[in-house]
Amino acid sequence: MKPFVAPSFSYVPLEETLEIIPKKKKLFIGIPKETSFDENRVPLSPEAVAVLSNNGHEIIVESNAGEGAFYFDNDYSEAGARIAYSKSEVYNASTIIKAAPISEEEINLLQANQVVLSPIHIPFLKASMIEQLIKKKIIAIAFESIRDDSGNYPIVRSMSEIAGNSAILTAAQYLSNQHQGKGILLGGISGVPSAKVVIIGAGVVGEFATRAALGLGASVTIFDNSIYRLMRLQNNIGRRCSTSVLDPVTLGEELATADIAVGALKPLHGITPMVVSEAMVGNMKAGSVIIDVSIDRGGCFETSRATTHQKPTFRHQDVIHYCVPNIASGVSRTASRAISNVLMPLINQSSDFGGMETLIEMKSGIRNGVYLYKGCVTKASIAKRFDLKYTDLDLLLATQR
Repeated sequence: MKPFVAPSFSYVPLEETLEIIPKKKKLFIGIPKETSFDENRVPLSPEAVAVLSNNGHEIIVESNAGEGAFYFDNDYSEAGARIAYSKSEVYNASTIIKAAPISEEEINLLQANQVVLSPIHIPFLKASMIEQLIKKKIIAIAFESIRDDSGNYPIVRSMSEIAGNSAILTAAQYLSNQHQGKGILLGGISGVPSAKVVIIGAGVVGEFATRAALGLGASVTIFDNSIYRLMRLQNNIGRRCSTSVLDPVTLGEELATADIAVGALKPLHGITPMVVSEAMVGNMKAGSVIIDVSIDRGGCFETSRATTHQKPTFRHQDVIHYCVPNIASGVSRTASRAISNVLMPLINQSSDFGGMETLIEMKSGIRNGVYLYKGCVTKASIAKRFDLKYTDLDLLLATQR
């Protein structure tokens, strides 16, 4: 049967519902000088400040904030920033951007309803600090948890690339006589074999440590329990490498003949698995070098303990240990530019959307970094750690629409 259409049938057009894009919002951004120990980075470079300033944003920089990265007040003032000589003046800004986590002293300077972009170190957080931030209804974003459109963590990746490259360059220095090493050239020369490097972990740190070691001519062996990561590393490097799963016997044999060992394992549930025992370290050659990149989450080596940039090494069982948690701060200018390259477009984008709050609503990658939102804890791990009420950010934003 043919379909029957009554004469009274008609199409009634409906109005199209269009999203109303908010007007651009000019931001007031404050960059304080970091007082945390061993922190030399600054979150925005003068080049990034110039771009933001040209887009109409107001930026206030505390005097000597970029000194650790060899960026000076004159660089920032010429880029369009205002230099402040009082920390409290900087904290009058509506958006605070930091290269180090918020300290207890800085919490007292924060204003109600501010937006704070900074890293977060959960092991050093205190319940009293979180409670104060909740009372001030701060929107706190951990920038290392921000995801890009491809689902990656751009700042974490950049810092991992720096750590991987720096680990090999640092180890090469400590093999030399100038640092009481054995006097070994990492790449060797004609007729003299190159140094042997063992890398534990095939993530981004391990990949870039492998690239640096191979580029300098060293012999490299990589360990990881993920066959996928080992295959991906070899594909990314574009050449065959010696690889193995984390078998204690094989690992111990390789470490016994290694000149350099790099610990670069990813943490499990916030703690790095310890895979190298003290006995394995005792079997290593005298004068060999351990670089434990994972020390900020416990370390891969049983003999590791955290050191500083001022006193970066110690000897244990005649093996040199380098266990600085914040390796990227040792190359602060490069690290600052890497952070700045991520944050500057993000800030400009938030202006286009009418402010950071709207950007948080629009971008799931930004929401992933939010751990406090206007008096609510929006990160389950933090709420569980400090026995606080957890509020899902997506549900919270849905109720405000």
